[in-house]
Amino acid sequence: MTRTRRWAGLVGAALLVLGVGVVFLSPGPVLAAAVAGGVLAVRAAATPPEPELAVQRRLETAAPEPGADVRVEVTIRNEGDALSDLRLLDGVPDGLAVVDGPARHATSLRPGDAATFAYTVQAARGHHSWNPTTVIARDPVGVHERETTVHAESELRCVPALQGTAGLPLRGLTTPYAGRVSTDVGGDGIEFHAVREYRRGDPRARVDWNRAARTGELATLQLREERAATVVLVVDARSTAYVAPEPERESAVERSVHAAGALGNQLLAAGDRVGASAFSPRDCWVAPDTGSGHRARLRHALGTDPAFAPSPPTAADPIVARLWRQRFRRRLPTEAQLILFSPCVDDPPVRLARRLNALGHLVTLVTPDPTPPSGVGGRLAGLERGLRLAGLRSGGVRVLEWGPTEPFAVAADRAARRWSG
Repeated sequence: MTRTRRWAGLVGAALLVLGVGVVFLSPGPVLAAAVAGGVLAVRAAATPPEPELAVQRRLETAAPEPGADVRVEVTIRNEGDALSDLRLLDGVPDGLAVVDGPARHATSLRPGDAATFAYTVQAARGHHSWNPTTVIARDPVGVHERETTVHAESELRCVPALQGTAGLPLRGLTTPYAGRVSTDVGGDGIEFHAVREYRRGDPRARVDWNRAARTGELATLQLREERAATVVLVVDARSTAYVAPEPERESAVERSVHAAGALGNQLLAAGDRVGASAFSPRDCWVAPDTGSGHRARLRHALGTDPAFAPSPPTAADPIVARLWRQRFRRRLPTEAQLILFSPCVDDPPVRLARRLNALGHLVTLVTPDPTPPSGVGGRLAGLERGLRLAGLRSGGVRVLEWGPTEPFAVAADRAARRWSG
């Protein structure tokens, strides 16, 4: 129990009024001082009871679409003594914004009574759990107060579809599994590779009958073998990556997650093995795999894992970068190539891309532009970012720049035409 500052100057005022009444022999000030003394006596004796409350929270839907409005209704019931002055503050998760009605309420409750208030939040991607409701009970004159919390479990899971038609041409690293990436090895495929001498048991459909008709010699056509690729999608989700060109726009991390979902969907549909990780102090690792079950796991991780949360982490980025690289290298398959999503507003993602590319894990950088459209600061940030990207290109890293107002599918299609050409 704590004391509020209400009536804090009443003692001094009462003594002053009493002194005036005595000096001037006036009964009015003496009477006023007596009333003030009575209030002070009540204040000293008044204490609020210990709140005994039960909270029930109802969500309009527990699995909304991103951006949808969700009405939250909170009912609090008094299971103890009468409470004359009760203040309630609901524990709205940090990742949700209240868009209608405050998430607080003031009331008085007799034993057994209940009060209900409601507010509306806007759904955001991720898994959100409500914090306990804060309760403040004051005595009738507001001098003392007791603060406590009441917990009611409520969860909201907002998982975006993470589907799209954007695709990028992959680079040369492949696995032994059949797929869509062309190699320099003859085998099963659709593109001509070479002609070799016929061997007993070769399929008749692969025999070069035109050559046999001309020369009388049998030869077998070899096609360029196509294999699957192993791709790991890495999203830069450090605190410095939560930047946007304007306050009302999506952060670079949010844009990166949606782009990673679109690319992952296309890669899995093409038969490639796809995994995901976050360059963040909040650990996340989805090992590369294929199939519909893995597609669901990847979608769930990108949509709800705390590593890709809409709000930034609090751990120190320089320490995380060093530890993360060590852990990531142990997990990364030797044949994997990387698609790194980062705004590149500082050097750690640049060093990461260069190091992994030099170690043989071919890296493609997808970088959403977070620089402000105007101002000296925006131009300077854009210049520094441009120098980082130029250095990566000169080091053999593919770079896809993605403007703040440009759909990702358009940027990906432009880059695919350039790289394929």
